[in-house]
Amino acid sequence: MRTIKLTIEYDGTGYAGWQIQPNGLSIQEVLEKALEKLTGEKVRLQSSGRTDAGVHARGMVAAFRTGKTIPLRAFSDGLNSLLPPDIAVREAEEAPAGFNPRRDATGKHYRYTILNSSRRSPLNRMFAWRLPGELDLAAMRQAARHLLGEKDFAAFRAANCAAKTSIRRMDSLDIAKSGNIIVIDVVGSGFLKNMVRIMVGTLVEVGRGAVDPGDIPRLLDLGDRKHAGMTAPPQGLCLMEVYY
Repeated sequence: MRTIKLTIEYDGTGYAGWQIQPNGLSIQEVLEKALEKLTGEKVRLQSSGRTDAGVHARGMVAAFRTGKTIPLRAFSDGLNSLLPPDIAVREAEEAPAGFNPRRDATGKHYRYTILNSSRRSPLNRMFAWRLPGELDLAAMRQAARHLLGEKDFAAFRAANCAAKTSIRRMDSLDIAKSGNIIVIDVVGSGFLKNMVRIMVGTLVEVGRGAVDPGDIPRLLDLGDRKHAGMTAPPQGLCLMEVYY
């Protein structure tokens, strides 16, 4: 049996998230149906993680096992011919037996995009969170420094998060602005449910002056979701890359 590793890009706007679920069409479901057409086999994808409804990916990683001896190109170009325009396989590779996209990952890079404008932008509406009013980026960067390192991020996860531990390692958290676009890049060992979106929501409240940058360590110590900021909307979030 071969193990095939896929790197997948998608616009998550029209989907209920990555994982198969009863309440809507998922990215995983569309991919598995396309793989079944391509291979004639029932395929179950293992992924590097899950993205919520409306969240995008430039570098989601998934893997599956197959007995087919078709060329690797069939798992990229061939599969893409069966997929809708908002999902594409960027790369297909042979992976060693036992490869697990989630367990073997050493880190992930997420990007959150904010449109800092009082005017609507139809072209950005599905890929950025529009926020009017000036944000204090210096204060946001000061607050972000408190989130670096290995910490307990219980205050920054959804109430229904099923992770066994809330300890995670944040390697970098960079905030940049170009024109009216603010980009927040987060790299870490892994992320809890809604963690990046809650971190962004909290940093925005810092930028608005509602939260002091020095309050972040206290939020971490309290470990209570209700003390952290809002959950930023999904459309601004994109999984950029998974590291191995």
